[in-house]
Amino acid sequence: MRKLLLIDANSLIHRSFHALPPLTTPSGEPINAVYGLSSILIKILRDHQPDYVAAAFDRPEPTFRDAMFEDYKAHRPPTADELISQLQKAHETFEKFGIKVVEKAGYEADDIVGTLAERFKRGPELVEGRIVIFSGDKDNLQLIDGDMVVVELLKTGVSKTITYGEAMFLQEYGFSPKQLIDYKALVGDASDNIPGVTGIGPKGATELIKEYGSVEKIYEDIALIPKEVLRKKLEANRENAFLSKKLATIKRDVPLEISLEDLKQGSLNKEELKNYFGELGFKSLVERL
Repeated sequence: MRKLLLIDANSLIHRSFHALPPLTTPSGEPINAVYGLSSILIKILRDHQPDYVAAAFDRPEPTFRDAMFEDYKAHRPPTADELISQLQKAHETFEKFGIKVVEKAGYEADDIVGTLAERFKRGPELVEGRIVIFSGDKDNLQLIDGDMVVVELLKTGVSKTITYGEAMFLQEYGFSPKQLIDYKALVGDASDNIPGVTGIGPKGATELIKEYGSVEKIYEDIALIPKEVLRKKLEANRENAFLSKKLATIKRDVPLEISLEDLKQGSLNKEELKNYFGELGFKSLVERL
């Protein structure tokens, strides 16, 4: 069975940076995020042995979401200098692992992942194959498609993971993966500053989605909602609800000139990687190789 591994690189690097204690190279440069990323890559390449693999990155330019909502992610503090240098170093790290980096100005890493998953999941090369999305961000759960596209999420730190297929998602959330954007339209997302509907929490949002299926259907049938208080909340936040759904929706049509063959996993040059790890001071990772 052929396998395509799509790595949400930004989420892994940020997770590693915040989960691991400060580390420096022999020359004194901060390197904890790259260390965590390298450790993760060793594990997932060994576990999955993918035929094809890509690492998706954010770009520094504003995205279409920023144009849609100027306060999108506005509350986040500026990226630490110690992390900026490691984001740049991470591109080199993926290259050393034989993994192609994919990025596009105006889009986020999630949009790159969503587009690649959508493009290749029905392709002839992956007939009876599987696409695994590896991320630290639950937003990617909306991309689950049966057992063809699954999402492996970092659960705690940078070592433990949990893999979601459609059945597991439904069991945990009570609605389908494609309805996750309707859920976020109602509850919002504080981490991305997505507003949602004021006064509606996870329980209320889940009940509405189970009853009506989508944000569009909720507002179409709003007069049928028995609770007046709930109707007033929805009416007062109609614009935010539809905006929030757009912000939460991962793009699946980013214009990328790339073929599946471009993502073919390169052969791993262990000696070159050992030398690279040695330069960075990653003695324990050299031993793992």
